[in-house]
Amino acid sequence: MDSSTITSAWVAGWAVNRSTSAPVVEPWGYRVDVGLPGHVFRHVLPEPDEASVRKLCEMVTEPGAWLKVLAPPERVAGWITPGWTVPDDPGHMMFSALRHSAPPAVPPPPAGYTVETETRDGVFRVRVTAPDGSPAARGQMAGAGDGGAGPGGTAVVDQVETSESHRRLGLGRLVMRTLETAAADTGATTGVLAATRDGLGLYTSLGWRLQGPLTGVVRGSDD
Repeated sequence: MDSSTITSAWVAGWAVNRSTSAPVVEPWGYRVDVGLPGHVFRHVLPEPDEASVRKLCEMVTEPGAWLKVLAPPERVAGWITPGWTVPDDPGHMMFSALRHSAPPAVPPPPAGYTVETETRDGVFRVRVTAPDGSPAARGQMAGAGDGGAGPGGTAVVDQVETSESHRRLGLGRLVMRTLETAAADTGATTGVLAATRDGLGLYTSLGWRLQGPLTGVVRGSDD
């Protein structure tokens, strides 16, 4: 897949996953109004250059605004203006072909762990609970755009997390295989996600392919 197609799908699916307003197309890419403290809105730049990043940095002064730039962090750090910072957690855009019942099948949970799934407001969610009833792992997936993750569509995976005390048990793989299978069952043929540094190894081991870097930039307070 080309970068612009992946980015467009990711932005649309991310907005559904996070229950935000629909993305707005801008000359530089997309704007999504998030409305959370510390994450008021985000601009996504699929094909960034120094001029466009600097222009946005100068235009946007609200604390908690974010830019998501498809470029490596060391390059983006040289483009931003005072008041903006690059957090120390470089991201990665990734994609994968989705196949119905692709091997390996969804692995069973470890003894005592339970798996629950639900679909609500267009989002398919997986939750893994530990034997003591505490949350152990989770993840979710939504389709990109009005067509959702239907036949031939794209599924966007989001918020895959494993609690620190439950790592090294295969729960991340369990969550991902559950999401992939659910997406393939709807007819979706492609999966897209934004990986953190910690998640990169898991997704790579599952056959997801690296599209390129994804750098977050956040606007701080002027105080």
